[in-house]
Amino acid sequence: MSQKQRQLHRRRFLQTAVATGSAAAIAPTIIPGSALGLNGTAAPSERIVVGGIGIGNRGTYDLGCFLDQSDVQFVAVCDIKEKRRQAVKKIVDTKYGTEGCDMIRDFRDLLDRQDIDAVLIATGPNWHATAAMTAAKAGKDMYCEKPVTKNIAQSLILAETMRRTARVFQAGTQRRNLPHFAFACELARTGKLGKLKRVYAHPAGMQAMMSGWLPAQPEPDKDVVDWDMYLGPAAWRPFNAKLLDGFNFEKGGGLVGGGVLEWGSHCVDLCQWAVDDCLPPVEYNAPADGEIVARYENGVELIFREKGWIPLGSCPVRFEGETGWVEAGDSGKLVLSSPALLAGRTVAEIGGYPATFHVRDFLDCVKSRGQTKGNADAACNAHIACHAANIALHLNRQVKYDNVNHTFIDDEEANRLRSEALREPWRL
Repeated sequence: MSQKQRQLHRRRFLQTAVATGSAAAIAPTIIPGSALGLNGTAAPSERIVVGGIGIGNRGTYDLGCFLDQSDVQFVAVCDIKEKRRQAVKKIVDTKYGTEGCDMIRDFRDLLDRQDIDAVLIATGPNWHATAAMTAAKAGKDMYCEKPVTKNIAQSLILAETMRRTARVFQAGTQRRNLPHFAFACELARTGKLGKLKRVYAHPAGMQAMMSGWLPAQPEPDKDVVDWDMYLGPAAWRPFNAKLLDGFNFEKGGGLVGGGVLEWGSHCVDLCQWAVDDCLPPVEYNAPADGEIVARYENGVELIFREKGWIPLGSCPVRFEGETGWVEAGDSGKLVLSSPALLAGRTVAEIGGYPATFHVRDFLDCVKSRGQTKGNADAACNAHIACHAANIALHLNRQVKYDNVNHTFIDDEEANRLRSEALREPWRL
């Protein structure tokens, strides 16, 4: 075709297009930058669609960490409290400049949504394991606040469920993604302290409690507070407004962990990391002089202690080897037995235990399908250590744990505390 013929062909095409009203077919299309991943946003194909379950005080902080990530699209909040649903919707809609955040009362309805890739679970501890395993079976990845289980049996089932369903799980043990704690654990794991002898965890309270009842009050409408859903798998009890934010109650109807489980979820988790995430200790002694001494199969001692810490902030841990030691806390600082342990390295001091790095680790693993720092196996072993220590505290005597059969050895009384019945219709 000659140049003149091409020009005539193009002119006839334009004339026909205008005549038939199809000029729009050749007009330029304006695509918003957000759809292309411009202006600091991720393209839709790179975004992780997230929903939230039980977003209270801690959950609202976690939500902020998720919303700060450019590749997250938060689309729905589920909570048994109407006020919380409305509060979270306002936060999300304000962030995005839309009114698109859906409010849901029953978490199963949220998990039924096919557009949601992952969920943030920040309910009370009573719900953590049940919600996480239900989410896994629904094909969702999850970031789950701690303590993630109420007992030893739940810890084992949680880990098995995540392996079987191949879901990405991140326990809310965010200190695993803070540089000074990571460096301290590296020194212990890699032999820089010599043969490891003792690891110390701060339990923030040596008491084992039983959750109880409060006087009955008129139960609110389900749309305002869904009391039955709030109880979930916990033993039934009458409504009382004070129980709605009662941390100990939310652990359920059986033995609850006090500081051994609460701070232990963090501090013992770091100790487990320091011993290279091996199986939990096999022996737990009765409390004495403000300490519970546990022993790993290789002889390393795990010591729960409240006092004697260098003032380095909350959640302190200490690792001692034959040739050196290191101690760290939430100030972001390290104290070491010798400056030589730093070997010329500068370790970033990030105080205040932010969760941003932990959330980022989770999101990266959702994309890569890799193992998170706070994966379900690591959480399982750390929680078993906490639950077993709590049982020794409650019984006020030594207990011995079998990591093969996952039972206490020749100890019927301790074995009865390995699990608890769940209220119908909830199952793990």
